[in-house]
Amino acid sequence: MSGNIHVFCEQRDGAIAKVSLELLGKARELAKELNCEVYGLLLGGEGIANCAQTLISYGADTVITVENEELYEYLTAPYAKALHEVIAKYEPEIVLFGATSIGRDLAPRVSAMCKTGLTADCTKLEIDAETGLLLMTRPAFGGNIMATIVCKNHRPEMATVRPGVMQALEADEKRSGKIISYQVTFGENERKVKILSVVKGEKKEVDICAAKVLVSGGRGMGSPERFDMLKELANALGGEVSASRAAVDAGWMPQSRQVGQTGKTVHPKLYIACGISGAIQHLAGMEESDYIVAINKDESAPIFDVADLGIVGDVGAIIPKLTEKINKTKEEV
Repeated sequence: MSGNIHVFCEQRDGAIAKVSLELLGKARELAKELNCEVYGLLLGGEGIANCAQTLISYGADTVITVENEELYEYLTAPYAKALHEVIAKYEPEIVLFGATSIGRDLAPRVSAMCKTGLTADCTKLEIDAETGLLLMTRPAFGGNIMATIVCKNHRPEMATVRPGVMQALEADEKRSGKIISYQVTFGENERKVKILSVVKGEKKEVDICAAKVLVSGGRGMGSPERFDMLKELANALGGEVSASRAAVDAGWMPQSRQVGQTGKTVHPKLYIACGISGAIQHLAGMEESDYIVAINKDESAPIFDVADLGIVGDVGAIIPKLTEKINKTKEEV
């Protein structure tokens, strides 16, 4: 049972996090090269095993469930203990976490308990053909370089991976797999923290990773006020507004809207880059978009090298005309 790939499958209220499904897809690819199996690790309160088949349909060969009321709400200590026990028993070669708020909290604790290393915020995972080691690539020094890290001497090899970077497989409801129920006992003296109540806020903002259309602005927009025209274009297309790091650093857009190595990786059907030069850090976050339109007054801007359609000109003149034309066409239709 050793030498397999384990994926911590994060869930909230029984809903599996999208990044966990993405990691199962990537784990299948890695497992094929290592000739091993993919295990989904599912922790939660009573009834969590009902989600196991979902993980199998997305690529897990085996799902290990740990059902305990101590795991109903996420707390670092009990989750870390349960995960450490599972890892110690099944001895995986690789363990993957999503780089979410939970994954970023849990993975370092578990890696320390396992006495192994952890590469955080990875954007690329590969198997070295000669050594069989996991090559974990992540941005470093503010995204100015890409560092590839290996863990030669300790096991398991562990990494957290950014949401939206990997591709989930199409769900196969007919796929079969094994489900293992693992029991963990928690003592009273292990309860360091107790949750008294959970208050859920309303999330009004749409995650740009889920948007089918993104209209993105950069330093070339000139001012935060000019992002209003991007919002009008996005509304006309039924999309969302995003931004480059330069625009976020200038305070024109919130960090939650940043696309790039130090922001989010997106895969929309349509990506419109407005006033974005196309630095490699930004391209890494959007170059897998289905169709890319670039608008920039600098005809030599690197963004045109990845664009399917390039428009050389002033965004302030082009975007309002484009929005007007789209709205007029929609009315005619």
